[in-house]
Amino acid sequence: MLQSSKTKGGLSNFFSVLWQAIIGKETDYTAISIRKAIVLLAIPMMLEMIFESIFALVDLYFVGHLPNSGHAMQTVGLTESVLTIIYSLAIGMSMAATAVVARRIGEKNPEAAAKAGMQTIVLAMIINVIISVVGVIFAKNILLIMGASEETATQGTTFVKIMMGSSTVIMLLFLINGIFRGAGNASIAMQSLLIANIANCILCPLFIRGLGPISAFGLTGAAIATALGRGIGVSYQIFHLVRGNSSLKIKLAYFKPHWEQMKAIIKIAAPGILQFVIASCSWIFLAQLVATTGGDNASAGYQTALRLMMFFMLPAWGLSNAAATLVGQNMGAGHMDRAEKSVFTTMKYTTIFMATVTVLFLTCGPIFASFFTNDEAIKKVAVEALRTLSYGFVLYGVGMVLISAFNGAGDTWTPTRINVIAFWLFQIPFAYFLAKYLDLGPTGVFIAVPTAEVGITLAAFILFKKGKWKHKVV
Repeated sequence: MLQSSKTKGGLSNFFSVLWQAIIGKETDYTAISIRKAIVLLAIPMMLEMIFESIFALVDLYFVGHLPNSGHAMQTVGLTESVLTIIYSLAIGMSMAATAVVARRIGEKNPEAAAKAGMQTIVLAMIINVIISVVGVIFAKNILLIMGASEETATQGTTFVKIMMGSSTVIMLLFLINGIFRGAGNASIAMQSLLIANIANCILCPLFIRGLGPISAFGLTGAAIATALGRGIGVSYQIFHLVRGNSSLKIKLAYFKPHWEQMKAIIKIAAPGILQFVIASCSWIFLAQLVATTGGDNASAGYQTALRLMMFFMLPAWGLSNAAATLVGQNMGAGHMDRAEKSVFTTMKYTTIFMATVTVLFLTCGPIFASFFTNDEAIKKVAVEALRTLSYGFVLYGVGMVLISAFNGAGDTWTPTRINVIAFWLFQIPFAYFLAKYLDLGPTGVFIAVPTAEVGITLAAFILFKKGKWKHKVV
């Protein structure tokens, strides 16, 4: 009887914490238990990452069922690969925002946290205008450079123009969520992406296939729906910033450029942006290498596998983001041992999750691929890619937590140096050697990915244990 009461009490407590994580509640993450802090932060962050990955999956699903879908699927995949540069910029800026906001929150200085967050938004908007204009002007050239055929590039030009033209919305969605995460308001970040995805899921079939007075735009409709969906999500974020019902109280004066603070943010964001640009450029090169050595079907299959991989990997990224927030806030509060312990506890949970994903990909790869395409040639490549990539998932998850810990501490240069060596000095040459010189084609590219990730994780673990990150001032 007593055991039954304890079990019910434990379940009740678990669901209470789960609900608190989803709806959001002001919490001092430097004072509660580390396990509870991870759960409160990680659950909404994991859901947030899942929702972010759903954008590309929804697009792939609907365009994958269009007539002659190979060209459309390749366009979506290659455009997503190029957009990773935008994502890198957005993630780098949001990473800086998370680090600075988390440190100020840990110091119990919410006003300084709000000012830093708004200065990051101003800085990001200035930078992104240039990228949007270039993307719209050179839309077709971008697809051709990525290895698309002339026919695919011609069909996909409008899609790329809309996606690149709306990149400011992508930037804001990532960046404002980074600010909320740093403040410990992970639930608002999750809710904004949930709303954006619901809108995208409704709008995608409407604009792709048409309904009543709405014309069928086909591939272009996917871009329109995604841009509108993300815009609705950003509107939700802005509503909560202006409303000021959390630790962040926003004032119009905070948007006035403060050059000294911007310089401080750039010092953290610049290597962070470079860190993700390095990784993104590597992925772009690999996508181009698959397209040129394997053709349109191989490219479409690889892009399908990547979208599936990211869908399952992003929850682990959400877990690693929890580590970043906990490291930043605990360092701000002066709890260095607690900051380090948070990383290793998060690492344990990530390992369990990624091991489960590995088993799923090794056993259910054909089922996942079949959901997105009926083309057997595309499906075959997708299944091969999923199985090969999955061999490095556990170490990849551990590496993500360690990299996020460095970034949460404001030590963005360490992961950047690791990425330069692992991606540009090893992964790209190794993939090229396997694909071209050993004539393995796309298979060589697939092999190079998990191999590089093993090196990243080992290097990150050794440097983390050395502990130089503990002395970083932001």
